[in-house]
Amino acid sequence: MSAKPSNLDGTLHPDFQPVADVLREQIRRNPGGAAVCVYHRGECVVDLWGGVRDETGHPWLRDTMSPSFSTTKGVASTLLHRMVDQGLLDYDDRVAEHWPEFAQAGKDRITVRQVLSHQSGLYHIRQMIDSADRMLDWDHMIAAIERTPPIHAPGERTGYHGLTYGFLVGEILRRVTGRPFPQLVQEEIALPLGLDGLYVGATEDAIPRAARLIWPPETWYSTMSLVQAVETGPGSSMLSGVGSMLHRALRVAGVQFDAESLLDALAPRGIKQFDFSASETLRAAIPAANGLFTARSLAKMYAALAAGGEIDGVRLISRETLRRATELQEPTKHRHVIPFDMRWRLGWHGVFTLRGVVHGAYGHFGFGGSGAWADPGRELSAALIVNSGMGTPFGDLRIVRITSAVLESAAARRRSLARIAVATKPALPAPSAEPSREQDAGPDVEARVGGLAEGAV
Repeated sequence: MSAKPSNLDGTLHPDFQPVADVLREQIRRNPGGAAVCVYHRGECVVDLWGGVRDETGHPWLRDTMSPSFSTTKGVASTLLHRMVDQGLLDYDDRVAEHWPEFAQAGKDRITVRQVLSHQSGLYHIRQMIDSADRMLDWDHMIAAIERTPPIHAPGERTGYHGLTYGFLVGEILRRVTGRPFPQLVQEEIALPLGLDGLYVGATEDAIPRAARLIWPPETWYSTMSLVQAVETGPGSSMLSGVGSMLHRALRVAGVQFDAESLLDALAPRGIKQFDFSASETLRAAIPAANGLFTARSLAKMYAALAAGGEIDGVRLISRETLRRATELQEPTKHRHVIPFDMRWRLGWHGVFTLRGVVHGAYGHFGFGGSGAWADPGRELSAALIVNSGMGTPFGDLRIVRITSAVLESAAARRRSLARIAVATKPALPAPSAEPSREQDAGPDVEARVGGLAEGAV
């Protein structure tokens, strides 16, 4: 690979310097490139990118998009909430009311809520299809889901629907709107918000902007070892060894882990050869796993959610629907696939930092390190996209570290604005003046980041 640029490009509010520091260090330490965008109180305060977009060393550009795995689920969930807001369905509807063929094989009582909270018992894609390539064929996937019985009683357990979630949500949306998923993404989110890069099922002219996924050898080896284990068979010594090691490590932390459910949900046959960067894959709609995004687009979508469902005069979702969509769902006693409490809302999970869970925040992280979220309490949103395949199916510490830096910076900005407000407060305020919510004292200052190393953030 060619030498990787060490500088960042873009714009940055000075109070958010820690975010730039973390991003630069992540790009220095990892292959590939990345982009981060942050909105605070409706304003874009961070829009940075750097590194390379492919193995040959082409630089990451302002309009570069990257495949973002499960971060795509957050977009799919937002779409469904928008349709609930429009009165086309409701969370406690039975899925079969809108999709009659879904009622086959004991699925007639499954609700939309159970799908969104990963409690429908339909995560086991490995038992549904004979090849990962089938995910490129929407009709085949829908027929496979229709004839498959739940792997457990719906509502009884939580099992992360790693690859099936998007087909379930996407087909529900197709039935209630009459429109395919890629069209819905554009017409209901990207165009109204004026987004520059938000695709699930990319158009031909968007493909050249896509970064190539770069898999570090050590990550590829560990991930494929698990896949090889399950393909050898559930009784294999390899699977037993891998599962045993994971089980022992998590047991120390008091966490129950089922390795076979993880692989059942994430490893259809042939997944080792499946190329998430291929043009054919990017043109298909896999709404749980193949979104092609800029960080800028994800952050603005979540900025609308963080502000009560509206940004720049565009109402994405009503406050009431958003309130219902972001209520914590009742946890089940048993968890499969992901053994941790993800603090599920309806389609979004909690937001995690180096210090714990952020109260009231929600979003979705993805394999490979990407993620995006909204924090209504701080009117804050953030997104990270990457093209190096680090991490685990549960997410990646890179988005956790970026999130921690964003929250630290927002707190610093709030303190700075408070000091300015005190310094500029009139000695004799008008008697009719009433306390108002925190506001900026003046226009924010942005630091323009140049393309030269000495101009880096």
